[in-house]
Amino acid sequence: MTLDQFTREEGQLARRYEYDDTTVMAVDFGTEATDASVDVVDDTVIIVVADDQYEIDLPASVEDAHTFMKNGVLTVELEDER
Repeated sequence: MTLDQFTREEGQLARRYEYDDTTVMAVDFGTEATDASVDVVDDTVIIVVADDQYEIDLPASVEDAHTFMKNGVLTVELEDER
């Protein structure tokens, strides 16, 4: 699912920031998600929080994605193709 679909269906607070050649997405999973794990597989960000798994599809134009989770906030940095 896309970030917009994810936030609508799961009720998470999310923001998208656009820069020249980078997009940053931030999703707040709350303080209960401090032990969550995140990984990028192909064009999908996979987040595991306790017994729940979430998947967010990345846009096709993304060449590289970096993810990290801190204090329950997932940050995904996307670098567009040049």
